[in-house]
Amino acid sequence: MADPPEELFHELSFYALGLADAGFTHQHVVDAWAAQTATPATKPIKLTFALVGLYLHVERGFTGKAVQLAHLALARHKRTWPAFPLPQHRGDITIKDVLDAPPGPERNEMIHQWAASVWQAFIESKPSIEALVEEYRVG
Repeated sequence: MADPPEELFHELSFYALGLADAGFTHQHVVDAWAAQTATPATKPIKLTFALVGLYLHVERGFTGKAVQLAHLALARHKRTWPAFPLPQHRGDITIKDVLDAPPGPERNEMIHQWAASVWQAFIESKPSIEALVEEYRVG
């Protein structure tokens, strides 16, 4: 998958951080972007945390703030993080699709749809992610 321009990530981050919402939607942007743009050179911790975040949000309904707290709990554990397979197709929704949605409720909903789309692309990693969440009791 060709990397989308980093500027799109910065633009969407600026938008999401500007929401200043209690749920911290920006976390879903970070996780979806990290997973969708991961390469074999991506550090395992980055992809692991992104997939944990997507799982907790999509499967368990966590807010971005709750995902952020789960990431902090995971970070307290020193370990070798697993390497997850990178699917060729990373979801039907891209960051450009999210930015094409009008700011406000439509774009905010697209962020969640994007996260779900990326998570679905990595669904084969679900058992491993569930095991990590259970092992560290972050979900």
